[in-house]
Amino acid sequence: MRFVPRFTDGQEFPHALGKIVCVGRNYADHARELDNPVPSEPLLFIKPATCAVPLEEPIDAPFSRGEVHYETELALLIGDELSHATADEAERAIVGIGLGLDLTLRDLQTRLKEKGHPWETAKAFDGACPLSAFLPLSQVPNWSALAFTLEIDGELRQRGEGADMLFPVATLVAEMSRHFTLQPGDVVLTGTPAGVGPLSRGAELHFTLTGGLEITSRVVE
Repeated sequence: MRFVPRFTDGQEFPHALGKIVCVGRNYADHARELDNPVPSEPLLFIKPATCAVPLEEPIDAPFSRGEVHYETELALLIGDELSHATADEAERAIVGIGLGLDLTLRDLQTRLKEKGHPWETAKAFDGACPLSAFLPLSQVPNWSALAFTLEIDGELRQRGEGADMLFPVATLVAEMSRHFTLQPGDVVLTGTPAGVGPLSRGAELHFTLTGGLEITSRVVE
C-alpha cells in the first residue's frame, strides 16, 4: 500500500509522496562511530517512495538479509517546488516536521562500500523508510531547539538536536535543491545522530520529537 503523507491532526497532504532525499553523516559523532570521515559537504542519496511505510505500524525488517540497523532522523515535508533555492526559500517550503527511520542493511552496505559500489540495495528496499505523521510548523520551535529521541525496550539509544547538525536544515535543503528539483510531497531526511545499531526481533521502539510527537512501534518477531 502506498504511503500517504498526513499531518498529526489526521489531515492528508494534498500531494502524493515523492522521492525521499537523504543526507549521510550530518552529525559528526555518527560519522566517527562508523569510522567514516566527517564530510565537508553533504553526502546525498535518494530512497524511492516505495520505501515508505507508517512508523506507527509494526516494522517488518528483512532479517534474512543480514543485520538491519536503525537510524532515527528528523523528516521534513516539502510543500513547494525548489530548484537552486536560497536558504530562506528552502525554509519557507517546509510545511511539516516528523520522524523517519533510515533502515540500513549494514552488512550489505559494508560489502558494497568496500567494492566502491552504490548502496541502493542496502538503503532502498521496500519498507526501508518508516515515516511518522508530520507536525505543522506552528507546533515546532526554531530549528536549533528541535530535539528527538529513540528508546529501545526502555533504553535511550539516540538523541538528536538541530543545533548539532553539520549542515543546518535550511542550508541542507537549499543544497539538495541544487542537485535535484524538490517537489511538493518530497520528504527530506536530515541525518542520524550517534547511537545507531542493529534491530532485534520483537523490540519496542519509542520515539519523541519536540512539539508533541510521540510514537511507539514494535519490530515484527
